[in-house]
Amino acid sequence: MDILQIVIVIGILMLIAKPLGNYLYLVFSNEPNRTDKVFGPVEKVIYMIMGLKNRAGMSWKKYAISFVTINFVLVAISYVLLRVQSGLPANPNGIGNMEPTLVLNTIVSFMTNTNLQHYSGETGLTYFSQMAVIMMMMFTSAATGFSVAVAFVRGITRKGKTIGNFFEDFVKAHTRIFFPLAVIVTLVLVALQVPQTLGPALSVVTLEGVTQQIAIGPIASLESIKHLGTNGGGFLGANSAHPFENPRPLTNVIEILSMWSIPAALPFMYVRFAKSRKQGWVIFSSMMILFLVFLTVAYTAEKSGNPVLNGLGIDTSQGSMEGKEVRFGIAQSALFTTVTTAATTGTVNNMHDTLTPLGGLVPLGEMMLNVVFGGKGVGLVNMLMYAILAVFICGLMVGRTPEFLGRKIEPREMKLIAIAILVHPFIILVPTAVAFLTDLGKGAISNPGFHGISQVLYEYTSSAANNGSGFEGLADNTPFWNISTGLVMFFGRYISMIAMLAVAGSLTRKQWVPETIGTFRTDNALFTFLLIGTVVLIGALTFLPVIVMGPIAEYLTIR
Repeated sequence: MDILQIVIVIGILMLIAKPLGNYLYLVFSNEPNRTDKVFGPVEKVIYMIMGLKNRAGMSWKKYAISFVTINFVLVAISYVLLRVQSGLPANPNGIGNMEPTLVLNTIVSFMTNTNLQHYSGETGLTYFSQMAVIMMMMFTSAATGFSVAVAFVRGITRKGKTIGNFFEDFVKAHTRIFFPLAVIVTLVLVALQVPQTLGPALSVVTLEGVTQQIAIGPIASLESIKHLGTNGGGFLGANSAHPFENPRPLTNVIEILSMWSIPAALPFMYVRFAKSRKQGWVIFSSMMILFLVFLTVAYTAEKSGNPVLNGLGIDTSQGSMEGKEVRFGIAQSALFTTVTTAATTGTVNNMHDTLTPLGGLVPLGEMMLNVVFGGKGVGLVNMLMYAILAVFICGLMVGRTPEFLGRKIEPREMKLIAIAILVHPFIILVPTAVAFLTDLGKGAISNPGFHGISQVLYEYTSSAANNGSGFEGLADNTPFWNISTGLVMFFGRYISMIAMLAVAGSLTRKQWVPETIGTFRTDNALFTFLLIGTVVLIGALTFLPVIVMGPIAEYLTIR
């Protein structure tokens, strides 16, 4: 039954991915199509309000400046709103203002599409803040990342000196993708009894006669964009493990598909831009093979139970259920864990801190590689980056100038790709080391030994990958952790995005090179395995030592 559940969800994804990818191409190809009749009039009004009369294509520099500027403005507005939230409307529970460093961490977290939470949603934010700040940034950060991914694809597949207009892409991502899908998913979740209200917390009397406050609010609407935008921040502290956010197995499947479908569809959008069906299948197959390997490890580890309890003769035939919801079981918990870190969403339906050592290695590994589907374009862009790197390495081996999609790959592109590849481990490993060298860092660890290493490593890996999930158990709501993870989230988001836009801008200016008998094929099974090998090799060289000190060492000591 477990395997059947997993197979059905993956099967539904396969049915959704290709048609959704074709739709995404229609949205961002900027060619006239039938969707213009539905969304065009609304977009014209928005463009008029924005003063966007000329939607001409932009160079990569102008595109980068545009998306950074709009992000900065939204951050400034959101910071002010959170600092004065106690005096704003829709605060029936009387929640106060946030502490300054926590506000900074929260704003950076949600604007970078990380959604790492050092606060508990039901006690830290008012309804107004949840809607006007958190949900707003869930939409805009997802649209920003999506726009950059589309611009990158245009740059490596099309002729010309521009990569599109950021503001047009940004508006279309909202009007044609996230708003319509969010409305549909919200209505479905409400029908499945996920709360959607502006009423105050419920006051109930328990069987023991004690009065208890039960938090509610506009949960369904946040849940929809939280997953569709691969955001991950929970309305409630327990996130999607809470029965109000995720009440039953059906809502669990809906949330899995919501956060997985668009990232899985992007390779098929890339197919249409590249005009090569095989190219898209190479990218999708590479992602899916890596995903299935990680899922197998997670499910097997959790189904095998805790080695310590097994050694004591305690029955663990149901698997390691610590930190998991009985309504989901091992299969849907393992699948959710693998999908949320593959799609860089960060939402959780079980506590990752209670995963077995090898089960905990799965989310860590996916975030370290950062190419397994990814969030709104992250996985596609990073996998294409590794594809260019694989072509470059193969070209060096045979003494031929490497080419990708009809363009020569030269030192400028490789320097930018090297920056994007190296910054990821740097902003994970350096802060992790600093945390262990300072009392401010070590004081937050709740588990001694190897698991404590995994806690700290997971926090910075999640921040750098803009994922946002946590091992929990880490006392991270302190100025040290708020500031350090805030910086990691910022650099993890913007350095790689700007570097990849620069690669796209460089490639789009190059002349096309005709394919010859000596051109290295990038659309066959051989290149698929070369691509996977490149990803795994780079990941192992950068992260294997620290993984050995954390989850692997923990596993070996409890066997």
